Amino acid sequence: MKVLMKGNEAVAEAAVRGGCRAFFGYPITPQNEIPEYLSRRLPEVGGCFIQAESEVSAINMVYGAAAAGARAMTSSSSPGISLKQEGISYICGAELPCVIVNMVRGGPGLGGIQPAQSDYFQTVKGGGHGDYHMLVYAPNTVQEAVNIMYDAFDKADAYRMPVMILGDGMIGQIMEAVELPPIKDPANFPKKDWATDGTGVGKDRRIVNSLYIEPDVLEEVNHRLFARYDELKKNETRYEEFMCDDAEIVLVAYGTVARIAKSAVSELRAKGIKAGLIRPITLYPFPSEAINAIAAKDCVKSFITTELSMGQMIEDVKLAVNGLKPVDFYGRTGGNVMTPEDLVNYVLNKEDK
Repeated sequence: MKVLMKGNEAVAEAAVRGGCRAFFGYPITPQNEIPEYLSRRLPEVGGCFIQAESEVSAINMVYGAAAAGARAMTSSSSPGISLKQEGISYICGAELPCVIVNMVRGGPGLGGIQPAQSDYFQTVKGGGHGDYHMLVYAPNTVQEAVNIMYDAFDKADAYRMPVMILGDGMIGQIMEAVELPPIKDPANFPKKDWATDGTGVGKDRRIVNSLYIEPDVLEEVNHRLFARYDELKKNETRYEEFMCDDAEIVLVAYGTVARIAKSAVSELRAKGIKAGLIRPITLYPFPSEAINAIAAKDCVKSFITTELSMGQMIEDVKLAVNGLKPVDFYGRTGGNVMTPEDLVNYVLNKEDK
């Protein structure tokens, strides 16, 4: 049975059903409904909700809970995620699983509370200090956000790393009909033989750490992390293609902008323009091979990357296309959102030239 839910609340409910039993966060628009919902819901399932005194405190509470073996998460919006970056780097360095939600707002600085996609660099290029990555998803519907969140804790546990769900103000605030999955049984969760849960004494005691003084030891840790990222690329890369078989112009968009781009593709087709769309679902790992395969087609003339930013994902698109075809950009920023007609007119104007 489907129920009508706001995006933030649906994501929060999916987290509970996916096994989340510990949440630590701090209020910031436009993600406030996530902690508000979990403050009521987690105690109903024996979980823990804490509104920390700051975003810095919240992410370090996640570190502690994850180290003890709990399925823990936090959520925030852009400036709040910036404050969490040191803690996120520590969590990645300590190889701890957790889930982080960022409902992006406009920036830079305090910016505005309207939707944006200008945290792409911060999210997929690390954001904090050191060499690390996270598994990053960009849902484009509330249902997809629910489905991703439901499995996010399993993915985090499997790879021992944070999973970030990169949404925006639209995903967080719109209401859509969703089908909620059943609650997972914690008894079926994998045992964490590394967790600092009081097990082991003496030489068998368990230690969670991200401090490695010896250069050779730290280098080995980094190589181990990047071998895991290679596994991510092989096993977890996700994307959607729409009308790309004979496309001459290929739009590249993620998240809610991909919904707008899909409508634009349909309108362009109706006008006789062979347009298509590729939508990255994972931003890390990025679907570079899929984009490169499309670029290699003789029918493809060019790519247009469209984002709610001044242009960030376009760099990864250009790397994926690898010079085979030109890559152009159309974006809106400051909290403004393009319409399908904006994209159609941009393509038509390019065609006229």
